[in-house]
Amino acid sequence: MRSPFLPVSFACALLLSANASAQDYPASNKTITFVLPYAAGGPTDKAARDLAQAMSKAMGGHSIVIDNSAGASGSIGANKVAKASADGYTLLFTHIAQATLPTFFRNLPYNVERDFEYIGLVSENPMNLIGRPSLPANNMVELVSWINANKGKINIANAGPGSASHLCGMLFQSTIKVDMTSVPYKGTAPAMTDLIGGQVDLMCDQSTTTIPQIEGKKVKSFAVTTPTRLSSPVLKDNPTMQEAGLKDFSVTIWQGLYAPKGTPAPVLKKLNDALKVAVKDPDFIRKQDAGGASVINDARNDPAGHKAFVLAEVAKWAPVIKSAGVYAD
Repeated sequence: MRSPFLPVSFACALLLSANASAQDYPASNKTITFVLPYAAGGPTDKAARDLAQAMSKAMGGHSIVIDNSAGASGSIGANKVAKASADGYTLLFTHIAQATLPTFFRNLPYNVERDFEYIGLVSENPMNLIGRPSLPANNMVELVSWINANKGKINIANAGPGSASHLCGMLFQSTIKVDMTSVPYKGTAPAMTDLIGGQVDLMCDQSTTTIPQIEGKKVKSFAVTTPTRLSSPVLKDNPTMQEAGLKDFSVTIWQGLYAPKGTPAPVLKKLNDALKVAVKDPDFIRKQDAGGASVINDARNDPAGHKAFVLAEVAKWAPVIKSAGVYAD
């Protein structure tokens, strides 16, 4: 006859084993992997590699590598982590897509709220609205007037469905209540090329991409999407969208770190501790500043603050995406 105490004993053994593993974390013979659900070379990839280096330093030189698992607007890599072993060795590094994919995909294979442990936000990139150099407007007042006078004739470029530029463009249209023709490209580079050439009228993208083109006077810049003006010499005279009359318009492309649901609390604490050390590392801060990004150093570095922020972002973007009626599936 099976002992009624076996399940309890077995559960205790599992608990002891988990606690022992957490105490030994990270094991010297195991590599921590940041799964990045995008291709190498972009601003999010750079942020992931910078953080990996800074967190490795904070964890005594422990090996942290990047796995670029791109595809399906970032959902393939995120699902890979959601289904991974909850041992702290496979983590997700992703951006605002964590808040937009739940609406952008109507059949997402994972649940953003329930399938991840939230470790902390890391950094955020501002965006700004730019236009072709021949656009007959030189400021936001003139731009909005021109848009209203040319309804049905204006197009706005983006780096592909679900991209940061796509989201920002949708929010802009929703806020001013004017529909434009969205023109998707396979990345920011070809979209920028056509904007410079005058084939498209507008684009909203990360300042890390737009600043060189603005500085070279290849595009016109109208406003930034942050609550306050940027300190960049190139953009310091650009008003915020809110200053231009677009109430509550605020978009930043933030990055955060996640673990599979069920990762032991002691492991999560070690990861969060290392993240908090990393975001204060002068070298990490310098690298983000050089790319136009801001390091996050507030309540969003904590798991609870991180999760609350992301769920608020889910609620913010859902009606914008639904209103546009653009889905990935």
